[in-house]
Amino acid sequence: MQIFGFFGSILGYLLWGLFYVFQNFGVSIIFFTIIVKFILFPFSVKQQKSMGNTARLQKKQKEIREKYANNKQKANEEMQKLYEKEGVSPTGGCLTSIVPLFIMLGIFYSVAYPLTNTLHIGSDIVNNAMNFINSIPGFSVSGSAVAGSTVAYQEIALVRSLAESKELIAQLFTSGSDAANVEVFVNGFNFAGFNLLESPSSQGVFSLYILVPVLCFVTSVATSLITMKVNGNAQAQQGCMKIMFIGLPLFTAWIAYSIPAAVGFYWICNSVLSLIQTLIMGKFYSPDALIAKGEAQHVALLEKQEALVKYEYAPVVYSGDKKNSKKNKKK
Repeated sequence: MQIFGFFGSILGYLLWGLFYVFQNFGVSIIFFTIIVKFILFPFSVKQQKSMGNTARLQKKQKEIREKYANNKQKANEEMQKLYEKEGVSPTGGCLTSIVPLFIMLGIFYSVAYPLTNTLHIGSDIVNNAMNFINSIPGFSVSGSAVAGSTVAYQEIALVRSLAESKELIAQLFTSGSDAANVEVFVNGFNFAGFNLLESPSSQGVFSLYILVPVLCFVTSVATSLITMKVNGNAQAQQGCMKIMFIGLPLFTAWIAYSIPAAVGFYWICNSVLSLIQTLIMGKFYSPDALIAKGEAQHVALLEKQEALVKYEYAPVVYSGDKKNSKKNKKK
């Protein structure tokens, strides 16, 4: 988990810079997600190309497997030749999938741990503040504060407690710069009528906060559907895959219901931008688009090769002309 915290700390500088400009955590998350998506876009394009090229070769791969069903070694050799001929790497999308994963988890850590990763306040100071808040009647940070470590979402809960009693800020954060940053920070979590420090579960099922887990579920399912359609496997969800297709968004929605709305709001922003990105890439890098592009390049190559062939005049001699020429020779 430390490596994700490391990425979260780096990305936290960006989040804090945006908060310093907009003075609102919700607006900062929106622009933060847009900027990170823009940075990761080349990786996403490369991954989409790899997926599209793999899908493009499925028919030929199937033919090879059927032809060499009893000879796996020969089938693997022919598969490798096919990849080399088409310029496709079967592992080409692995690195482009891993790098964004680390960064996305880093984003989560920068949002979920705003004091240590966004404001970059020492973890010992934050943990001491948690322990102190837990000792005050009427104030508590959910979970248990353990020295030297942080429990998920405790920092957001701590920020919520500090927002309720600003007198504690100067007492808990002796550094003048830390106290000033925290004081500005705790006032910036109201967005579109929501307090992003509150969890939907604390507000009840019939409050507007229920929109956070609902939108988490809807945007997640919509993104998955569009991605499958773009990649030409909309009918591929069967059995356990169909359970995962619905189960994972449901699990995400349940978590979003239980945790501070700031994290769920980030998930919604990320899903919406992923949906837009998928639509854009699907127009240019879907399997059908890549097939059409490949065919166009093939035709262009043939035309270029034909243009290099020198024209030579070769008169056609008809059969009638041959007979006449023979008669003339006899005469």
